[in-house]
Parts: sequence; structure tokens; C-alpha cells
Amino acid sequence: MTWDSIVDTSRIAAGGLADFATGLTEPSIRLGVTGLSRAGKTVFITALVHALLKQARLPVFEAQNEGRILKAYLEPQPNDDLPRFAYEQHLASLTGDERKWPQSTRQISQLRLTIEYAPESFFARTFSNGKLHIDIIDYPGEWLLDLPLMQQTYQQWSHAMLTASRTEPRVALANDWHQYLSSLDPTAPADENAAVTAAKLFTDYLSACRQQEVSLSSLPPGRFLMPGDLEGSPLLSFAPLDVTPDAVFASGSMGALMERRYQSYVSRVVKPFYFGHFARLNRQIVLVDLMSALNAGVHAVNDLRGALVDVMGSFRLGANNLVSTVFGRRIDKVLFAATKADLLHHQSHDKLEAILRLLVSEASHKAEFQGARIDALALSAIRATQEATVKQKSGEFSCIAGTPEAGEHVGTELFDGKSEAAIFPGDLPGHPQAALQGLAQGTLQFVKFRPPVLTAETFPHIRMDRAIEFLLGDGFP
Repeated sequence: MTWDSIVDTSRIAAGGLADFATGLTEPSIRLGVTGLSRAGKTVFITALVHALLKQARLPVFEAQNEGRILKAYLEPQPNDDLPRFAYEQHLASLTGDERKWPQSTRQISQLRLTIEYAPESFFARTFSNGKLHIDIIDYPGEWLLDLPLMQQTYQQWSHAMLTASRTEPRVALANDWHQYLSSLDPTAPADENAAVTAAKLFTDYLSACRQQEVSLSSLPPGRFLMPGDLEGSPLLSFAPLDVTPDAVFASGSMGALMERRYQSYVSRVVKPFYFGHFARLNRQIVLVDLMSALNAGVHAVNDLRGALVDVMGSFRLGANNLVSTVFGRRIDKVLFAATKADLLHHQSHDKLEAILRLLVSEASHKAEFQGARIDALALSAIRATQEATVKQKSGEFSCIAGTPEAGEHVGTELFDGKSEAAIFPGDLPGHPQAALQGLAQGTLQFVKFRPPVLTAETFPHIRMDRAIEFLLGDGFP
């Protein structure tokens, strides 16, 4: 065992001991919420907290359905070094006169929700205070894709990035970066301006890969696309060089500069996130914008599959016991959720869920072998549409109806953000394997809808109660 691995193990144990000491008197669930860009993390958390605070109708959430949830309320931040999730601000965006979707996640944040309940089991009635803290940790999924960098040298990472960028559909998007890269000599003296330029062109390439038409997912380093408070920092001023995995750089060379920046990024950005926050989670939901990948084609779907495998490889998975509770809890439940299910008719919801299950099957088998429970579902945290049947000469069409956002269009029809419309979203293939082979490409018609008119007490949703029961249900014994 290396000295670095001993230090890393000690950091996990230190966090576990702190959580264990607190949990003796105040049980808690640390729920991580993540997903790649546009997956709907902010909306999910806002809707989750609102549903629990208002005790909304959630039939599958057993403790609430049994009347054992007494009250729920927000508490002050338990961690002084984390920004608070702006629940009230996001709620105001959704329910205000303009009805806007809240801004997406750009940095890590936290919110503590406390629920008081009536214990049911004899042990819980005897020893529990009937109170559960739910610490919700929100972080960009792009940051999660950085965690494998802790196991890679700069040279290995560079080689992997260059190899991937020379395949379709990435190669055309990497043209400007590749041209500049060909002018860089890793053995030449270090050049700060060249490093900054290379980093910018590399970031532009990553950004192009993320555009909706391509919808690729595996795009580390995550802070290049979601810099947060690191924007403009020298920690982001590096890029891959065209080198072999075992290359050695002389002191003062361009390669040595890039290698040093990469190592600094891993030690000062990736590891603090992992050991300070990520390694202390014991529940996780991964939100997946699966429909965009399906519509972009087989390359996007395969890239998403690879990203999800990498994500699962970064989790500390397994059933918890006394040892893990004391020296660092593991994630014992992971839920994958295909979001925006309200953009499809309910006839396609089970198909969407089946595709997601097939997509994460490889990662799920590994997780279940380690003792963790895995589930997948199609989800809409806030349902923005209703269902309608439209009759035309060619037959009846199962449509969704709502208020498209201003600037959205279908064919030549441009929406003004005020008028309602019924839209046929297309249908998914009957067999999930067909969807993963790209047969859904171009068949789905996505339109961004405004939030519905929401009441203060309840938000319409699809399968939100299933998600809550899976992630939190066993916290109310």
C-alpha cells in the first residue's frame, strides 16, 4: 500500500468517525443527487423537498401513506463549508407569475430536511427519538466523471483522451484542438500562453461534444465544463498532449508543466470533493437525460453507457455494517432515473424504464455483487404536460399537451410561450435493445414546456413516490 493510499484511507475513516458520532444521537441519510447536464437535478431536489414538507399525496411512500409522518421542516446547514441549496429561490421561479425552470446546478450545495415520525417497530419505539435528518447533497455529474482521474497518470489520461477524440463523432468536433495540438512539442520549454490556448481549445471541443445534436456524456475533466468558483484558475490551464502512456518529461518542459497542472487538479479539486463529500454518501440518485441520447443516436447512447459504468465504478458501494458505519459508510442504494418522462405519452414510460435498465445492467450487476441495491425508473419530478388524443385523417395519435416555451418550434410553427399545444412526441421501440442500437434516432420530438400552474400544496409528478420510497423508505422503522 502506497503512502498516498494510506492517507486517502485515513481521510475516509476520519469522515466516517465524525458521521458515526453524530448519527448515534441524530440518525441521518446523506443523499447524493447527481446527473449530467440538463438531467433536471435542481427541479428534482426542489420537488422532493416540497413534497416532503407539504406531505403531498405519495401513495407508494409507505410511512406517509400509513400516517406515520408527523411533520417535516428545514434546518440550518450542518456543514459550514458548503453553500446552501437555494430551495426558496427555485420554488419562487417555479411558482411565480413567469413560471420558469430554475437555473441548473453549477456547484456543490446542501440542504438539511428533518422529518419527525411515529416509529413502528419495537426496537425503534424503544431506542429511536423518531427523528430523521436527510442531508441532500447536490453536485454536477460532470464532477463525478473526474473521480477515475485519481487512478490515472497524466500520460495515461492524455492517451485515452486523444484516442477517444479520433473516433466518430468526436473527430470532426476536435479539429481546431487537433490542429493546435500538432504544433505542441511536449519536450519543448514550458509556455504558459500555449498551455492556456490548448486548455481553451480542449474545453471548446468538450463543449461541442455536449451539444444536443451530439449529446455525448463522458467528457472529463468535469470542471472544464462546470468550473464553478475555479473559472479562470491556473488549475484549469492544462490539456492532453499527444504522448504515450509511459512518457517521461524533462524538468521545465511543456509536458512537465501539463503534468504538474493535472496532478494539482487531482489533488486540490478531485480529492477534496471525493473525501470531503462524496465518500460520505450512503444513498445516491443518478438522473439521466436518456431521451436526448436516444434521439442523438447510437454514439450518444454508447457514450452514455460508458459514462454510467464510470460513475458506478466511482461509488463506494456495499451493504453497511458496524465497521463501515464507523469507518466510512458505503452507498447501499443507487437509483437511476430517466428524467422528463412527461415528454412522452404514458404508453412509452415502461419502454423508457426498460431501456434504462438495459443501459445500466452491466454496472448494476457489479453493484449488486458488492451488496448494494440498484433500481431504475422513468421519472418526472414535476409534470409539465397532460395527455391528449388528437384525431386526424390518418388516425388517432397519443399526444402530450402543455405550454411550450417561447422560441420552441415544431416544423414551421413557432411558439410564443403563452399558447398551449398538443404535440405527438413519437414512440420508443418496443424492444430496448433496438433503442440502444440507434433505431430511436430522429424519431422523438422534444419540445421544452414551461412549468405548469402549480399550487402551493402539491406538484404533479410521475413516479416520484417510488423514488422516495426506494431512497428513504427504510429510514422510518
